[in-house]
Amino acid sequence: MTNKNKIKTFLLITGLLITFTPATIAAEVAAVQKGMVLSIEDCINIALQNSPYVKKSRYNYLLSKTDVNIAKSEFFPTIGIGTGLNYNDSHTTLRNTSNNYYSAEASINQLIWNFGRTNARIKMQKFNQIATQFNFDNTVLSTIYTVKNNYYAVLAAKAAMDVNRANVQINTRNYQRTKAYFDEGLRSKIDLVNAEVYLSDSKVSLVQSENQYKNAIVQLNNSMYIAYAPEYEIKNTETFNFKKNEIPVNLTKISEKKDLSKLPKDIEDATLTSSVEKLDVIDSFKLTPFPYTFEKSVEIAIENRPDLKAYENTLKAMKQSLLYIKRQYYPQLSGSAGYGYRDTNSSNSFTMGLSLSTSFNIMGLKNEIEAGKIQVELAQNEIDLLKQDIYFEVQAAYIDMIQLEKQIPLLAVKVKQTLENLELADGRYYVGIGDYIELQDAKVNYNNAQQAYVEAVYNYNVARSALEQSIALKPDVKIELEDKK
Repeated sequence: MTNKNKIKTFLLITGLLITFTPATIAAEVAAVQKGMVLSIEDCINIALQNSPYVKKSRYNYLLSKTDVNIAKSEFFPTIGIGTGLNYNDSHTTLRNTSNNYYSAEASINQLIWNFGRTNARIKMQKFNQIATQFNFDNTVLSTIYTVKNNYYAVLAAKAAMDVNRANVQINTRNYQRTKAYFDEGLRSKIDLVNAEVYLSDSKVSLVQSENQYKNAIVQLNNSMYIAYAPEYEIKNTETFNFKKNEIPVNLTKISEKKDLSKLPKDIEDATLTSSVEKLDVIDSFKLTPFPYTFEKSVEIAIENRPDLKAYENTLKAMKQSLLYIKRQYYPQLSGSAGYGYRDTNSSNSFTMGLSLSTSFNIMGLKNEIEAGKIQVELAQNEIDLLKQDIYFEVQAAYIDMIQLEKQIPLLAVKVKQTLENLELADGRYYVGIGDYIELQDAKVNYNNAQQAYVEAVYNYNVARSALEQSIALKPDVKIELEDKK
C-alpha cells in the first residue's frame, strides 16, 4: 500500500469513528451567564446537562445497545475470503520441478438453528439494556434531588443571614440607646458593657452565617458542575418563599475583608423597636400539604422506582443467562458454502454442506449451571431487600415531613409572640420600668425563634424532597437518553 493510500485509509477510519462515537450524542456543556435569574428547574436542567454521572449512565446504555446487536449478529452469516501466491521448487537426483500457482477462496457460514441458545442470549442482553436505561433514570433522579437540596440550602442560608443581619441592627440600635442613657447617667456601666458584648456576639453570628451562605452557593454550583460561576440570582420556590422573589448569588467578593470591631457612631434617634425588621420568609411562607397518604406513597414508590425496575430486569437477564448456559448441551445446526479458484489449469471448485455439532465440558457446564442458578437467587434476594428498604425509606421520610408540617405553624406563632414580647420589653426598658436582663432575654428569644423557624422550613423542604425522591417523583425536566434521528 502506498503512502497516499495509507493516508486515505486513515482518514476513512477516523471519519467513521467521528461519525459514530457516542460523544456525538452528548449535549454541550451548559454555562451560567452573569445576571441570569435561575429557577430551581433551570438549575436542575443545567446539572443534568453537565453531570458526568448522567453522561456515564448514557454511555453505559449505548454500550448495552451494542451488546444486543452483537448477540443478534450470531444469526448473520460469517464470510471468509482468502488469496495467495504459492511457489514450490523441488530437486531430486533425477529431475528438478517447480510449480507456481495463484489461488483464491471464498466461503460463507450461516447458523441455522442452535435450539434457542442465541435467542436466550439476545433476550438476556435486551433485559440488560432495559436495566441500564433504568439506571440512567435513577442517576437523573439522584442528580435532580441533589440540586434541589442544595438550592434549598442557599435559600435557608440566605434567610438565616437576614435574621442575623436584623439581629445586628437590633443590637446596634440598642447599644446606641444604652450609651445615650449612660452618658445621661440613666444607666449603669454594666448595661453599656453588656450591650457591647451582645453587639459583638451578633456580628460574629452574622459573619458565620455569611460563611455558611457562601458555602451553600459553592455546593449549589458544584451540584450543577459550573466552576467560575459569575453573579446570578435564584428564584424562590413555592415552599420557600420571600417577599423579594430573586436572591443574589455572588462569590466574586470572596476575598473581601471588613473591620467589624469598631463600635457604631452615636445617633439622635435610638428607638429600638421602630427598626426591627421582620423576616420576609415568615410572612410569605405557604405550606401546601403533601398530596399522598403514606400507603399511597409506598405504592407509588414500588411502581416508579427506577432502581427497583433495574433490579427486576437484571433478574430477567440472569434467568435468560441461565437458559443460555443450559442450552449449550444442544447441538448447533449450520450451513456452509465455499468457492475456490487455482490458476493451474484454471481449476475451480464449489462446495456446500450442513453440519450438526456440539462440544462442551460436562463438569464445567454442570458447575456453570449451578452458578447461574445462584445468580438468579441472588438477584431475587436483592429485589426483596430493596423493596423492604423502599418501605422503610418512605416511612422515615414521611414521618419527618409530617412532623415538620405540624411544627412550622407553631413556630410561626412563636416568632410573632417573641416579637411582641421584645416590643413590650423594649417599651418597659425605654420608660425605666424593665431591666436590661429582661430586654436581652426578649431579644435572644426573638432571634432564636426566627432561626428555629428558618431551620424548620429548610428541614421541611429537605424532608419533602427526600420523600419525593424515595417515591421517584420527577419534576418537569427534559433530558433525552439518546438522540432521536
